[in-house]
Amino acid sequence: MLAGLLFVGLGIVGAFLPVMPSTVFFIIAAVFFARSNPVWEAKIMNHPKIGPPIRAFRERGAIARSAKIAAVTAMAISSVISAFLLHGWWRFAPAGVCALCAVFILTRPNE
Repeated sequence: MLAGLLFVGLGIVGAFLPVMPSTVFFIIAAVFFARSNPVWEAKIMNHPKIGPPIRAFRERGAIARSAKIAAVTAMAISSVISAFLLHGWWRFAPAGVCALCAVFILTRPNE
């Protein structure tokens, strides 16, 4: 339950910070609440704003096209910035991780 609360907190912060996703944290919170507090899981799942994308991901693994574009764009920008700021072979590590994440995101069905 504590982990679920932590991820809800991160999701709330992510709702106000443009560089931090919120839906991912609410999905993780719902997973933790499914085992510890089904009432809170239902509140997340039935929330009018955050519930539909979470249900779509849980039921079909679907991600909205606009969310895919935003995520991949943000990862590309952060990879370029990291390549300029880091030195040595580390400069390519963020781009590699982002590329793997982008492949996962882009292979999910559209919502």
